[in-house]
Amino acid sequence: MNAPQQSVSLQPEVALRATPKRRGMSILLVPWIFLAPAVIVFGVYVVIPIFQSFWLSLFDWDGLSPTKKFIGLSNYVALFQDDQFWTSLKNNVYWIVLFLLGPVLGLTIAILLNQNVRGMRIVKSLFFFPFVLSGVVVGLVFSWFYEPSHGLLNTILGIFGLPSISPLSDEHLVTPSIIAAGLWPQIAYCMILYLTGLTAVDPEQIEAARIDGARGLKLLWHVIIPQLRPATFIAVVVTIIGALRSFDLVQVMTDGGPFGSSSILAYFMFQQSITNFRMGYGAAIAVVLFLIMSVFIAFFLRHMIRNERR
Repeated sequence: MNAPQQSVSLQPEVALRATPKRRGMSILLVPWIFLAPAVIVFGVYVVIPIFQSFWLSLFDWDGLSPTKKFIGLSNYVALFQDDQFWTSLKNNVYWIVLFLLGPVLGLTIAILLNQNVRGMRIVKSLFFFPFVLSGVVVGLVFSWFYEPSHGLLNTILGIFGLPSISPLSDEHLVTPSIIAAGLWPQIAYCMILYLTGLTAVDPEQIEAARIDGARGLKLLWHVIIPQLRPATFIAVVVTIIGALRSFDLVQVMTDGGPFGSSSILAYFMFQQSITNFRMGYGAAIAVVLFLIMSVFIAFFLRHMIRNERR
Protein backbone atom coordinates (compact mmCIF):
# COMPACT_ATOMS: atom_id res chain seq x y z
CA MET A 1 0.00 0.00 0.00
CA ASN A 2 2.92 2.38 0.72
CA ALA A 3 4.86 1.66 -2.47
CA PRO A 4 2.48 3.38 -4.89
CA GLN A 5 2.18 6.39 -2.60
CA GLN A 6 5.97 6.69 -2.40
CA SER A 7 6.32 6.62 -6.20
CA VAL A 8 3.60 9.23 -6.59
CA SER A 9 5.27 11.53 -4.09
CA LEU A 10 8.54 11.43 -6.04
CA GLN A 11 7.00 12.69 -9.29
CA PRO A 12 6.72 16.37 -8.26
CA GLU A 13 10.37 16.32 -7.15
CA VAL A 14 11.46 14.98 -10.56
CA ALA A 15 9.34 17.62 -12.30
CA LEU A 16 10.85 20.35 -10.17
CA ARG A 17 14.37 19.16 -10.94
CA ALA A 18 13.60 19.21 -14.69
CA THR A 19 12.04 22.67 -14.68
CA PRO A 20 15.31 24.73 -14.63
CA LYS A 21 16.65 22.78 -17.60
CA ARG A 22 13.50 23.35 -19.57
CA ARG A 23 13.56 27.01 -18.68
CA GLY A 24 17.17 27.23 -19.79
CA MET A 25 16.36 25.55 -23.10
CA SER A 26 13.42 27.87 -23.68
CA ILE A 27 15.55 30.91 -22.90
CA LEU A 28 18.04 29.78 -25.55
CA LEU A 29 15.51 28.68 -28.15
CA VAL A 30 12.89 31.45 -28.01
CA PRO A 31 15.19 34.24 -29.37
CA TRP A 32 16.33 32.00 -32.22
CA ILE A 33 12.73 31.12 -33.08
CA PHE A 34 11.87 34.81 -33.42
CA LEU A 35 15.10 35.55 -35.29
CA ALA A 36 14.84 32.58 -37.66
CA PRO A 37 12.60 34.23 -40.34
CA ALA A 38 14.79 37.34 -40.50
CA VAL A 39 18.00 35.29 -40.53
CA ILE A 40 16.68 33.09 -43.37
CA VAL A 41 15.59 36.07 -45.46
CA PHE A 42 18.88 37.88 -44.79
CA GLY A 43 20.86 34.80 -45.73
CA VAL A 44 18.94 34.15 -48.95
CA TYR A 45 18.80 37.73 -50.22
CA VAL A 46 22.02 39.24 -48.80
CA VAL A 47 24.66 36.70 -47.72
CA ILE A 48 24.29 34.25 -50.61
CA PRO A 49 24.34 37.02 -53.30
CA ILE A 50 27.51 38.44 -51.72
CA PHE A 51 29.33 35.13 -52.14
CA GLN A 52 27.85 34.75 -55.63
CA SER A 53 29.29 38.16 -56.56
CA PHE A 54 32.74 37.11 -55.31
CA TRP A 55 32.50 33.91 -57.36
CA LEU A 56 31.14 35.62 -60.48
CA SER A 57 33.98 38.18 -60.40
CA LEU A 58 36.39 35.34 -61.22
CA PHE A 59 34.72 34.68 -64.59
CA ASP A 60 34.42 36.29 -67.98
CA TRP A 61 30.67 36.22 -68.74
CA ASP A 62 28.34 38.36 -70.80
CA GLY A 63 25.28 37.48 -68.74
CA LEU A 64 23.53 35.70 -71.64
CA SER A 65 25.62 32.76 -72.77
CA PRO A 66 25.17 29.49 -70.84
CA THR A 67 28.89 29.04 -70.18
CA LYS A 68 31.33 31.15 -68.19
CA LYS A 69 35.08 31.35 -68.70
CA PHE A 70 37.15 31.17 -65.53
CA ILE A 71 39.84 33.87 -65.59
CA GLY A 72 40.79 34.10 -61.91
CA LEU A 73 41.76 37.59 -60.75
CA SER A 74 42.04 39.03 -64.27
CA ASN A 75 38.94 41.20 -63.76
CA TYR A 76 40.56 42.83 -60.73
CA VAL A 77 43.83 43.39 -62.59
CA ALA A 78 41.94 45.03 -65.47
CA LEU A 79 39.86 47.03 -63.01
CA PHE A 80 42.82 48.62 -61.27
CA GLN A 81 44.29 49.50 -64.67
CA ASP A 82 41.05 51.15 -65.82
CA ASP A 83 41.14 54.96 -65.71
CA GLN A 84 37.35 55.07 -65.49
CA PHE A 85 37.49 53.07 -62.27
CA TRP A 86 39.83 55.58 -60.66
CA THR A 87 37.64 58.45 -61.87
CA SER A 88 34.59 56.77 -60.30
CA LEU A 89 36.48 56.10 -57.07
CA LYS A 90 37.67 59.72 -56.91
CA ASN A 91 34.10 60.92 -57.43
CA ASN A 92 32.95 58.67 -54.60
CA VAL A 93 35.49 60.36 -52.34
CA TYR A 94 34.05 63.73 -53.39
CA TRP A 95 30.58 62.41 -52.58
CA ILE A 96 31.65 61.34 -49.09
CA VAL A 97 33.46 64.60 -48.28
CA LEU A 98 30.73 66.93 -49.55
CA PHE A 99 27.90 64.73 -48.28
CA LEU A 100 29.23 65.20 -44.75
CA LEU A 101 27.83 68.73 -45.01
CA GLY A 102 24.44 67.03 -44.54
CA PRO A 103 24.80 66.44 -40.77
CA VAL A 104 26.29 69.92 -40.27
CA LEU A 105 23.52 71.73 -42.14
CA GLY A 106 20.89 69.38 -40.71
CA LEU A 107 21.99 70.26 -37.17
CA THR A 108 21.96 73.98 -38.00
CA ILE A 109 18.42 73.85 -39.39
CA ALA A 110 17.23 71.64 -36.52
CA ILE A 111 18.45 74.17 -33.94
CA LEU A 112 16.74 76.99 -35.83
CA LEU A 113 13.48 75.04 -36.06
CA ASN A 114 13.54 73.80 -32.46
CA GLN A 115 11.52 76.78 -31.28
CA ASN A 116 8.10 77.03 -29.68
CA VAL A 117 6.71 79.37 -32.30
CA ARG A 118 3.25 79.27 -33.80
CA GLY A 119 3.23 77.60 -37.21
CA MET A 120 6.63 75.95 -36.70
CA ARG A 121 5.18 72.51 -37.46
CA ILE A 122 4.29 73.63 -40.96
CA VAL A 123 7.80 74.98 -41.47
CA LYS A 124 9.27 71.67 -40.24
CA SER A 125 7.07 69.79 -42.69
CA LEU A 126 8.30 71.94 -45.57
CA PHE A 127 11.93 71.27 -44.64
CA PHE A 128 11.23 67.54 -44.31
CA PHE A 129 9.37 67.35 -47.64
CA PRO A 130 12.49 66.66 -49.82
CA PHE A 131 13.22 63.47 -47.89
CA VAL A 132 9.97 61.81 -48.99
CA LEU A 133 10.75 62.44 -52.67
CA SER A 134 12.34 59.65 -54.69
CA GLY A 135 15.80 60.09 -56.14
CA VAL A 136 14.39 60.14 -59.66
CA VAL A 137 12.10 63.07 -58.82
CA VAL A 138 14.96 64.95 -57.14
CA GLY A 139 17.16 64.34 -60.18
CA LEU A 140 14.51 65.65 -62.57
CA VAL A 141 13.86 68.75 -60.45
CA PHE A 142 17.55 69.66 -60.33
CA SER A 143 18.00 68.90 -64.03
CA TRP A 144 15.36 71.54 -64.74
CA PHE A 145 17.02 73.84 -62.20
CA TYR A 146 20.39 73.51 -63.97
CA GLU A 147 18.92 73.73 -67.50
CA PRO A 148 21.18 76.22 -69.37
CA SER A 149 18.50 78.04 -71.40
CA HIS A 150 15.52 78.46 -69.09
CA GLY A 151 16.65 76.99 -65.79
CA LEU A 152 16.10 78.82 -62.53
CA LEU A 153 19.84 78.84 -61.73
CA ASN A 154 20.78 80.89 -64.78
CA THR A 155 17.74 83.11 -64.24
CA ILE A 156 19.07 83.97 -60.78
CA LEU A 157 22.56 84.49 -62.14
CA GLY A 158 21.16 86.83 -64.81
CA ILE A 159 19.47 88.96 -62.15
CA PHE A 160 22.88 89.64 -60.62
CA GLY A 161 24.50 90.22 -64.01
CA LEU A 162 26.51 86.99 -63.95
CA PRO A 163 27.09 84.86 -67.06
CA SER A 164 25.01 81.72 -67.53
CA ILE A 165 26.55 78.31 -66.89
CA SER A 166 25.74 74.72 -67.75
CA PRO A 167 26.79 72.69 -64.69
CA LEU A 168 25.81 69.27 -66.05
CA SER A 169 27.89 69.78 -69.20
CA ASP A 170 31.04 70.94 -67.44
CA GLU A 171 33.25 68.08 -66.27
CA HIS A 172 34.57 70.23 -63.41
CA LEU A 173 31.13 71.26 -62.13
CA VAL A 174 29.02 68.20 -62.85
CA THR A 175 29.93 66.11 -59.78
CA PRO A 176 29.47 68.95 -57.23
CA SER A 177 26.17 69.82 -58.96
CA ILE A 178 24.86 66.27 -58.59
CA ILE A 179 26.06 66.12 -54.99
CA ALA A 180 24.14 69.34 -54.29
CA ALA A 181 21.00 67.61 -55.56
CA GLY A 182 21.67 64.64 -53.29
CA LEU A 183 22.28 66.88 -50.29
CA TRP A 184 18.79 68.37 -50.54
CA PRO A 185 16.98 65.27 -49.17
CA GLN A 186 19.96 64.19 -47.05
CA ILE A 187 19.91 67.44 -45.07
CA ALA A 188 16.20 66.89 -44.42
CA TYR A 189 16.91 63.42 -43.05
CA CYS A 190 19.68 64.67 -40.76
CA MET A 191 17.44 67.50 -39.61
CA ILE A 192 14.79 65.01 -38.45
CA LEU A 193 17.43 63.00 -36.58
CA TYR A 194 18.66 66.08 -34.75
CA LEU A 195 15.15 67.36 -34.02
CA THR A 196 14.46 64.01 -32.37
CA GLY A 197 17.75 64.21 -30.48
CA LEU A 198 17.04 67.74 -29.26
CA THR A 199 13.91 66.53 -27.48
CA ALA A 200 16.16 64.34 -25.28
CA VAL A 201 18.59 67.14 -24.35
CA ASP A 202 18.60 67.68 -20.59
CA PRO A 203 17.28 71.22 -19.91
CA GLU A 204 18.87 71.23 -16.44
CA GLN A 205 22.35 70.96 -17.97
CA ILE A 206 21.58 73.84 -20.33
CA GLU A 207 20.30 75.97 -17.46
CA ALA A 208 23.35 75.14 -15.34
CA ALA A 209 25.64 76.07 -18.24
CA ARG A 210 23.86 79.39 -18.67
CA ILE A 211 24.27 80.14 -14.98
CA ASP A 212 28.00 79.47 -15.41
CA GLY A 213 28.07 81.98 -18.26
CA ALA A 214 27.98 79.69 -21.31
CA ARG A 215 26.30 81.33 -24.29
CA GLY A 216 26.01 80.86 -28.06
CA LEU A 217 28.55 78.61 -29.70
CA LYS A 218 30.18 77.77 -26.37
CA LEU A 219 26.88 76.41 -25.05
CA LEU A 220 26.26 74.54 -28.30
CA TRP A 221 29.71 72.95 -28.48
CA HIS A 222 30.20 71.95 -24.85
CA VAL A 223 26.65 71.15 -23.69
CA ILE A 224 24.24 70.45 -26.55
CA ILE A 225 26.39 68.64 -29.12
CA PRO A 226 27.79 66.08 -26.60
CA GLN A 227 24.20 65.10 -25.78
CA LEU A 228 23.48 64.71 -29.52
CA ARG A 229 26.31 62.21 -29.99
CA PRO A 230 24.02 59.22 -30.80
CA ALA A 231 22.11 61.21 -33.42
CA THR A 232 25.37 62.53 -34.86
CA PHE A 233 26.81 59.04 -35.16
CA ILE A 234 23.75 57.68 -36.98
CA ALA A 235 23.62 60.74 -39.27
CA VAL A 236 27.30 60.42 -40.24
CA VAL A 237 27.17 56.66 -40.87
CA VAL A 238 23.96 56.80 -42.91
CA THR A 239 25.30 59.77 -44.87
CA ILE A 240 28.55 57.98 -45.75
CA ILE A 241 26.77 54.79 -46.81
CA GLY A 242 24.31 56.87 -48.84
CA ALA A 243 27.19 58.63 -50.60
CA LEU A 244 28.78 55.30 -51.53
CA ARG A 245 25.64 53.68 -52.93
CA SER A 246 24.23 56.69 -54.81
CA PHE A 247 23.15 55.71 -58.28
CA ASP A 248 19.78 57.15 -59.27
CA LEU A 249 20.85 60.81 -59.39
CA VAL A 250 23.80 60.08 -61.70
CA GLN A 251 21.61 57.90 -63.92
CA VAL A 252 18.83 60.49 -64.21
CA MET A 253 20.86 63.70 -64.42
CA THR A 254 23.94 62.86 -66.54
CA ASP A 255 24.05 59.14 -67.35
CA GLY A 256 27.67 59.27 -66.18
CA GLY A 257 28.66 62.09 -68.53
CA PRO A 258 30.12 64.24 -69.82
CA PHE A 259 32.72 61.70 -70.99
CA GLY A 260 32.33 59.61 -67.83
CA SER A 261 33.42 62.48 -65.57
CA SER A 262 30.43 62.12 -63.20
CA SER A 263 30.50 58.33 -62.92
CA ILE A 264 30.67 56.73 -59.47
CA LEU A 265 31.29 53.11 -58.51
CA ALA A 266 27.62 52.11 -58.28
CA TYR A 267 26.87 53.58 -61.71
CA PHE A 268 30.12 52.20 -63.19
CA MET A 269 29.11 48.74 -61.98
CA PHE A 270 25.69 49.09 -63.62
CA GLN A 271 27.20 50.40 -66.84
CA GLN A 272 29.69 47.56 -67.19
CA SER A 273 27.26 44.81 -66.19
CA ILE A 274 24.04 45.80 -67.96
CA THR A 275 25.12 48.12 -70.78
CA ASN A 276 28.43 46.51 -71.77
CA PHE A 277 27.44 42.90 -70.92
CA ARG A 278 30.50 42.39 -68.69
CA MET A 279 28.92 40.65 -65.72
CA GLY A 280 32.18 39.36 -64.27
CA TYR A 281 33.80 42.78 -64.51
CA GLY A 282 30.75 44.40 -62.96
CA ALA A 283 30.84 41.84 -60.15
CA ALA A 284 34.47 42.79 -59.46
CA ILE A 285 33.40 46.45 -59.14
CA ALA A 286 30.62 45.35 -56.78
CA VAL A 287 33.12 43.45 -54.64
CA VAL A 288 35.39 46.50 -54.34
CA LEU A 289 32.40 48.69 -53.43
CA PHE A 290 31.27 46.11 -50.88
CA LEU A 291 34.71 46.01 -49.25
CA ILE A 292 34.78 49.81 -48.98
CA MET A 293 31.32 49.88 -47.42
CA SER A 294 32.27 47.03 -45.08
CA VAL A 295 34.87 49.28 -43.44
CA PHE A 296 32.17 51.77 -42.44
CA ILE A 297 29.71 49.03 -41.49
CA ALA A 298 32.32 47.36 -39.28
CA PHE A 299 33.01 50.70 -37.59
CA PHE A 300 29.28 51.19 -37.06
CA LEU A 301 28.81 47.71 -35.54
CA ARG A 302 31.89 48.10 -33.33
CA HIS A 303 30.51 51.37 -31.99
CA MET A 304 27.07 49.82 -31.37
CA ILE A 305 28.51 46.83 -29.51
CA ARG A 306 30.71 49.08 -27.40
CA ASN A 307 27.73 51.25 -26.42
CA GLU A 308 25.62 48.19 -25.54
CA ARG A 309 28.38 46.85 -23.29
CA ARG A 310 28.57 50.18 -21.52
